[in-house]
Amino acid sequence: MRSNRMTICLFGIISCGIFLSPTHNAKAQAPTPTPSPTPKPAATPTLERQFFKNILADQKAIWTAPFHLHGRDARWAAPLGLGTAALMVTDRRLGDEIGEFHKQLNMSRIVSYAGSTYGVGGVAATFYLIGRAKHDDRARETGLLGAEALIDSTIVVTALKEITQRARPLAGRERSEFFERGTSFPSGHSIQVWSLATVIANEYHDRPLVQIGAYGIASAVSLARFTGRKHYLSDVLVGSAMGYGIGRYVYHAHHRKSSDSGGEEESHDRSHRWPIIVPQYDRHARDYGVALSWSF
Repeated sequence: MRSNRMTICLFGIISCGIFLSPTHNAKAQAPTPTPSPTPKPAATPTLERQFFKNILADQKAIWTAPFHLHGRDARWAAPLGLGTAALMVTDRRLGDEIGEFHKQLNMSRIVSYAGSTYGVGGVAATFYLIGRAKHDDRARETGLLGAEALIDSTIVVTALKEITQRARPLAGRERSEFFERGTSFPSGHSIQVWSLATVIANEYHDRPLVQIGAYGIASAVSLARFTGRKHYLSDVLVGSAMGYGIGRYVYHAHHRKSSDSGGEEESHDRSHRWPIIVPQYDRHARDYGVALSWSF
């Protein structure tokens, strides 16, 4: 009897142990690992969002540029410096001589409008608005980078005018002199029109006529500032050179390759605008001829 009770107790303990054990009904399964989501690359901020941040970076690069010159930069810095020095020596005499002529004054004033703040600002705004309306990334970027270059050049030229205070050609006895509360050096119209023209020419590097037009207008405006007796030649030279440098820097620093138009497709289209003539020769059949291919 005692043996039977122990048997029953042991059987009950073993039965409870088996029933409570998870291996009795099913095998223990490890939890299935949840796959971690693939991280998505962060979206590149648009040029609109980076606009003012880029201007701050530009200003730092522009004002510290003289400290980062290399030996190879002498090939353009030396001629520019020597040319500016030579013009400054003759500025007053040349300015007085051009002042003896008056017929060009009205035309010079008209041409100068293209380099005014309203003129260059309107051009940049037109590129941007057309690019947005027609979903043309290149035109849109041209407007944005053009406006950025204009703001950069305006900040730089305003600071330099306040520092140099050069008297303008019509200032009287103090004309051409520095530190006479003037605003002649450098030319604001020149630096603005050249900064915008350089951005346009770089954006449309595959359109020679656009480049010629942009640089041609910039040159005409710069010359008109001298013939209109608003600036001296050294003012114009330095303003033009700085505008070109600012425009070039802004383009290469902030240009997005996605705005390039077509690349290979454009070159392919241009290659078929004219007929392709290929000579043909079959030595065995003694056939001679010319194949003409023209896609339009």
